Amino acid sequence: MKLLPHLFLSLAIPFSLAQAQDQPYVSKVWSPDLGSGKYKNPVIDADYSDPDVIRVGEDYYLTASSFDAVPGLPILHSKDLVNWTIIGHALLRQPPYEHFSKTRPGDGVWAPSLRHHQGEFYIYYGDPDFGIYMIKSQDPAGPWDEPVLVEAAKGIIDVCPFWDEDGSAYLVHGFAGSRAGIKSVLAIKRMTADGTKTLDQGVLVYDGHELDPTVEGPKLYKRNGYYYIFAPAGGVATGWQLALRSRHIYGPYERHVAMHQGSSPINGPHQGGWVDTPRGEDWFMHFQDKGVIGRVVHLQPLQWVDDWPVIGRAPKGSMTGEPVLTHTKPNIGKSYPSVTPVESDEFDGLELGKQWQWPANPRATWAFLDKSKGSLRLYTQPLPDEGKNLRDLPNVLLQKFPTESFTATTQLRFTANEKLLGERSGLIVMGRDYAYIALKKEDDGLYLVYGQALKADKGATEQETKIRKVDTNTLYLRVKVTSDAKCQFSYSMDNRQFTPIPQSFTAREGHWIGAKLGLFSQREGSINDAGWGDYDWFRISK
Repeated sequence: MKLLPHLFLSLAIPFSLAQAQDQPYVSKVWSPDLGSGKYKNPVIDADYSDPDVIRVGEDYYLTASSFDAVPGLPILHSKDLVNWTIIGHALLRQPPYEHFSKTRPGDGVWAPSLRHHQGEFYIYYGDPDFGIYMIKSQDPAGPWDEPVLVEAAKGIIDVCPFWDEDGSAYLVHGFAGSRAGIKSVLAIKRMTADGTKTLDQGVLVYDGHELDPTVEGPKLYKRNGYYYIFAPAGGVATGWQLALRSRHIYGPYERHVAMHQGSSPINGPHQGGWVDTPRGEDWFMHFQDKGVIGRVVHLQPLQWVDDWPVIGRAPKGSMTGEPVLTHTKPNIGKSYPSVTPVESDEFDGLELGKQWQWPANPRATWAFLDKSKGSLRLYTQPLPDEGKNLRDLPNVLLQKFPTESFTATTQLRFTANEKLLGERSGLIVMGRDYAYIALKKEDDGLYLVYGQALKADKGATEQETKIRKVDTNTLYLRVKVTSDAKCQFSYSMDNRQFTPIPQSFTAREGHWIGAKLGLFSQREGSINDAGWGDYDWFRISK
């Protein structure tokens, strides 16, 4: 009847590890593999900000910033650096747990680093308000250990661990000016060998104020006797990729611009990770800020010239590369089928697809996957007492925009509580502004409603319009998004003829993230039971 088929503690829907073994999913709206031995950038045209990548044997793994979204720290896997799939998440609840039981846009996980050391996978990340966390696992698909607070701190961000040949452990990191009162400098500090505690206050090793403002996101490597710090500078949308090198871990460091936009259309190409292949090729994965879509992931060839990295394609006579739009795929000696991160979900199993995230640590009473019916039930929840609009609602189930242009469609069966008015459930596009189409219970029956909140991030009041009264509790809801971020909502009684609503909406990015889309169920006030929306499936198409 449908197309697709470690417990998230006892208080949340489990996010399955089994989907990693499902049939390969290929997006209908974006695939980077050109099928000719070449690929096109971005290799992931969705918001995986601040990516870091490693190779273990013949496998590649990637993680990215997740901010306040839960589960956080997505783990992606690839065999060829071009075709990626989500295999799990390292952060199943975000600490401090009570703090992140509420939505905290822009807070949480900033610029993680992924490493493999002595048979274990490690992720380090800086929470700008609480400090440096470490999580480890023997299997990148999970389960991952509970986060360890390596250092309680405010303003330390973008942390990366490094173990030297003699077993000494270090961290390199940046500073969030909004919390630390300083930015554009990088520091290195010592850690215990097991990576669970820092041992000193650290040493500033680079000051970017004159040449490299907003230097941040450092990654620390060693090659041919040099310590290298790869770090972006110049700002998210406008910057460049630095490579710093020294014979001594504390410097002094020489400076080199390894990649910039140059004559390419790829703005701000920077912040990512260097990785090699078993056959000796070198590659660099980084993000590009595409505004409402978010920070998408590019793959660039990397060449070493006089012990300096040159990333992308360098004009003749230059040591600074520029991003490539298409390129020959990495030479790994094998060919693998196209695969992309999952977007659609038939809700047929016991676990949600790994693309879904909540904007806060979830509760068991938010949702129920009914395998017998092949549907997802989202129970209505009230706004928090201090909530101003749906940006403050923690039980909104969201996923990233899959690319610039796409269509999302879902089937909703809405069951309202007979004793409560104002319950609603529907399809939403969420960012600094948001809009939705939903079924809502009023005193004289059910209505299809459209709502939006412009400047929702500033606490703006939502505006809702009744589209029509309906005599059914089952509708198909759709939003079509075009490359200019225009969102056209529509509805259907039969999933064939869709009627567009008259209102228009232009999506806006979120706080440090791209816009998202998904499902919600909400009510006003408290009662001893809830209504719900049953979603039979959610599908992404052209």
